[in-house]
Amino acid sequence: MTRAGAQLSAMKIVVAGGSGTGSTTMVRSVSEIRPLHTEEPISAPAAAPGRTVTTVALDFGRLTLDERTVLHLFGLPGQDRFRFLWDPLLDGTTGAVVLVDTRALDGARYAIDCLEGRDTPFIVAVNDFGGPFRSEGEIRGELTLGPDVPLVEFDARDHSSSKFVLIALLKHLAELAG
Repeated sequence: MTRAGAQLSAMKIVVAGGSGTGSTTMVRSVSEIRPLHTEEPISAPAAAPGRTVTTVALDFGRLTLDERTVLHLFGLPGQDRFRFLWDPLLDGTTGAVVLVDTRALDGARYAIDCLEGRDTPFIVAVNDFGGPFRSEGEIRGELTLGPDVPLVEFDARDHSSSKFVLIALLKHLAELAG
């Protein structure tokens, strides 16, 4: 509910990255509703050890930050064969989070290129998979990120940590709006 006269702001936020970087996990951990997810058994060897399912369309969740701000979260599938879904899902996006795994930084390149090509503001969130350690400079260098793109570390399994990432994105969007 909003107070009388208060404007409700619903924002479309995309969570993207390579296969196995944690977009489904992030959406699940932070959503206040039971998230919609479209996972199916993996038909090819898993990018991440122990994975048995993969997202084949999208994940959807919602997070109300305050009485005026609601985030609609769309987790994009990371496997190459599902990239045809990205363009329609990116339409109308307010901002995005690109998830990266330091074990496979190149998995984020497609997401970054898509978002930059659409002039969609984004931040990069390094999901903690336990290594290898990469410095901020190494990550920025390998992903060719400028200093204007925020880079944060988090754990997609943790509600507070995932919420921190979304708040960092909103701060970035506010800075860009000036």
